[in-house]
Amino acid sequence: MANFSKSNVPQFSVDVYQNEYLPEGGREVNAIVTVSATGGGTIGSAVAAPHLYTPGQGPDAAVAIMVDCSGSMDYPPTKMRNARDATAAAVDTLRDGVHFAVIGGTHVAKEVYPGGGRLAVADATTREQAKQALRKLSAGGGTAIGTWLQLADRLLSSADVTIRHGILLTDGRNEHESPEDLKAALDSCAGRFTCDARGVGTDWEVSEVTGIASALLGTADIVADPAGLAADFTQMMETAMGKEVADVSLRVWTPVGTTIKFVKQVAPTVEELTDRRTEAGPRAGDYPTGSWGDESRDYHVCVEVPVANLGQEMLAARVSLVIPQPDGSAQNLGAQGLVRAVWTDDMVASTSINPQVAHYTGQAELAQVIQQGLDLRKAGDMDGATAKLGRAVQLASASGNADTAKLLAKVVDVVDAATGTVRLKAKVEEADEMTLETRSTKTVRVKK
Repeated sequence: MANFSKSNVPQFSVDVYQNEYLPEGGREVNAIVTVSATGGGTIGSAVAAPHLYTPGQGPDAAVAIMVDCSGSMDYPPTKMRNARDATAAAVDTLRDGVHFAVIGGTHVAKEVYPGGGRLAVADATTREQAKQALRKLSAGGGTAIGTWLQLADRLLSSADVTIRHGILLTDGRNEHESPEDLKAALDSCAGRFTCDARGVGTDWEVSEVTGIASALLGTADIVADPAGLAADFTQMMETAMGKEVADVSLRVWTPVGTTIKFVKQVAPTVEELTDRRTEAGPRAGDYPTGSWGDESRDYHVCVEVPVANLGQEMLAARVSLVIPQPDGSAQNLGAQGLVRAVWTDDMVASTSINPQVAHYTGQAELAQVIQQGLDLRKAGDMDGATAKLGRAVQLASASGNADTAKLLAKVVDVVDAATGTVRLKAKVEEADEMTLETRSTKTVRVKK
């Protein structure tokens, strides 16, 4: 188990990459904002938010593991066994002192361990008890994921902790509640805990699993072979145990006359944040980013500035990081980045695209054309699908996104990657198509 202390609290830094030069009449400013959290090791960051941390251990955390126990988990029978083993492996990865619960999900949500509407505190005894309880899990019933999430929320909110995290495993479609019910559950849980979602096998709906992860600021993935579940669950839990600061928001301030066109995360995955803004005082808005450990993420901020004369310059946006305080105010984490605009008649300066901006614009387009291509393929428009997936191959190749290129090669035969010339494969394994769709938003970082 990792041993954390107060000095492990990460320190945040913000770097801005942009071409600040605009031509006469130019109004659109694009910037890539890199936010990094590094292992702290300084007392300063712990002092900055003392209410968040417990001396002598990692941040206080609570985790709810939601395991699909619907009837389909019995086909094949190894699936349920693998899910039990994976959950046991995740329980073994819990740090001492972390609050936790295991939920069995069908058309209703049941407390598997510890029960009684409460959380257990991880130690050798409770981990063993949880694994005993898991052995009794059997498959039967339907699927209503919203009920699982609402039970997880109730249990997680019963603990006075900093980090609240869910892990959700499903193998089927959410057939026993309406899409509206699931959306209502996600809306009520958003901002209350983060959640990683996994689809096992190939009978689940990609948009449901990715939608859950997106709404709750977690990760989504496919585990096509149930035998891979234990390794995946262990990895997810290790990552969750490494989170040190919760509820971090990107605060974007813009001057009078400037409007925000969009804010999106572009690495490690593409995640649209624009419509998640909450107002934060005059001309400032907060965009949620979830929980952070030792990591770095990239965001694309695009603003429209008022028209100005040649030679003028202005601050187009200021980006900082904040966390909520118990009294409802926000604590600034001390790092900020400035986005600038300078009007020039130097054509070379004003027309060159910053390499970071170009790279991530391509990565966002890559995610989009994969989704469009797969949708067209499902709809039977093979010409449209070929064109979109060909463009995807071209973008993946140009940006060095080798993982996505490999996934694309299982769906299309690549004739020429550089020009995006492809042929759709006649037969595609369902798992390969679902893996490409689930992982389509994963990006590669620009080579510095």
